[in-house]
Amino acid sequence: MRKSKLFLSVIILIIASFGFLILNSTIDVSAYTSKMYPQLEKFTDCLEIIEKNYVEEVTPEKLIEGAIKGMTSVLDPHSTYLTKEEYKEIQISTTGSFGGLGIEIGIRDGGLTVITPIEGTPAFRAGIKPGDKIIRIEDKSTIDMSLGEAVKLMRGPKGTKVTITIFRESDKKPFDITITRAIIHIKSVKSQMLEPGYGYIKVRNFQMDTADNIKKALNNMLPLKGVILDLRYNPGGLLAQAISVSDLFLSSGKIVYTDGRRAEDRTEHIAHKEGTYTDFPIIVIINGGTASAAEIVAGALQDNKRAIILGVKSFGKASVQTIRPLSDGSALKLTVARYFTPSGRSIQATGIEPDIWVEQPTPIKKETNQDLNFIREKDLEHHLEPKEDSIMPKNNNKALQQLLKDDYQLKYALDILKTWNIFNPLKKAA
Repeated sequence: MRKSKLFLSVIILIIASFGFLILNSTIDVSAYTSKMYPQLEKFTDCLEIIEKNYVEEVTPEKLIEGAIKGMTSVLDPHSTYLTKEEYKEIQISTTGSFGGLGIEIGIRDGGLTVITPIEGTPAFRAGIKPGDKIIRIEDKSTIDMSLGEAVKLMRGPKGTKVTITIFRESDKKPFDITITRAIIHIKSVKSQMLEPGYGYIKVRNFQMDTADNIKKALNNMLPLKGVILDLRYNPGGLLAQAISVSDLFLSSGKIVYTDGRRAEDRTEHIAHKEGTYTDFPIIVIINGGTASAAEIVAGALQDNKRAIILGVKSFGKASVQTIRPLSDGSALKLTVARYFTPSGRSIQATGIEPDIWVEQPTPIKKETNQDLNFIREKDLEHHLEPKEDSIMPKNNNKALQQLLKDDYQLKYALDILKTWNIFNPLKKAA
């Protein structure tokens, strides 16, 4: 009798929690039930054995929650069960402001892996890199640790410290990094002029207002000879915003399409002519921290021949997740579809290949003077200073000059844009 009641309770719980999977799909319910029933019986057998024989008393809630976590753990790395507390953490993070380190993480090859450090955050300044394995957080091993648990351990009040142990393939042994937490307020878009006519737009992630902010930035910079769109260390974000950003630069053609089991997860998104910026060339810079929604933009512009992609191969996340709240305040984060670039490419686990492969050199600690053997006009005593051009204003922005000096990929992209505008008229004349 006890087993029958327990079995019935489990069935009711599973139907209540996961009924949407059956109701919103094309599954043959009777066939599905006939296959599921023996497995549910095995499941309740295990519950009963644990309840009766385990060395300590365990609550049914803890057992069921553990079972659900186990169920999602056999899916892909981005599908997971979120407890009430973990779901609240996810909701807090979408506001764009929280206390933490500034790391986007995932499960890859069975380990807690850094997808990307978010630029400008404590993790970024501490030298955390995409692909780093986090093997310990303080004194806790991350083996079998959920993403939610890891996030909870790394977040905390501003000014407090947390030590994480990193394994990096290029190093022989793990090492510790102690990072001071800060308020992570992610400003999605920043922009500036590199030179007259050449704009630079850095997109850190895809939030609700990303496309609008890029549009404002472009309007403030017009007229333009070229734009560099920087998607390095961009972990992604909202699919709808990736589509809107792509649409800003494409007047026609496919942006992306998704393919899932349900009809509503099989979608195709087409660019619109209205409000499109097509009068200037674009260079998109990517790296191993460019993921998800950022890869959608890079793939759309690459396949439609709208931009040159420069940098190194991107992260390779081509799946779409949705969060389904459950009745008790917990939730399921579930992968519901794969996405494909306009040409039909799936870049899942392969990434976007740049058109021009340019690595960011490791900074050289000791600078060498390469001009040592050359005497130039500026070296002559009483040489004339350059006259400020009325069309091309003198650039006195030392921070910008330093940025271009330090960022080889950005400087390379700017040089290509300038060369583009030199050779394009020649091509038309021919």
